[in-house]
Amino acid sequence: MIDWTRLSELRREIGDEDLAEVAACFLEEADEVVARLDRCGSPPDLAAQLHFLKGSALNLGLVDFARLCQEGEQRLSAGNFGMQELPRLVAVYEASKSAFRGALARGNAA
Repeated sequence: MIDWTRLSELRREIGDEDLAEVAACFLEEADEVVARLDRCGSPPDLAAQLHFLKGSALNLGLVDFARLCQEGEQRLSAGNFGMQELPRLVAVYEASKSAFRGALARGNAA
């Protein structure tokens, strides 16, 4: 679910305080985007939102969520993405977020 090696690298690169700030910003933005995915007006709009989420998730090591976003982008491009896939994507995001926050709170995300 989470690439702990990536998260450890990020922690070494920017430090604990900045990691907490980056994580808080990502989670705040991601929460907003995830909450409005079902209201995207067009496939290109949804693909753009999934692309944003994928990139941000990869930066923080949320690999399962990033993979689902990428798969969604690809299926949208091929014209075979169904809105019924969104609940799974949201569920993986919530589980990843919970694991990520828990690790940061315990200070063992390295």
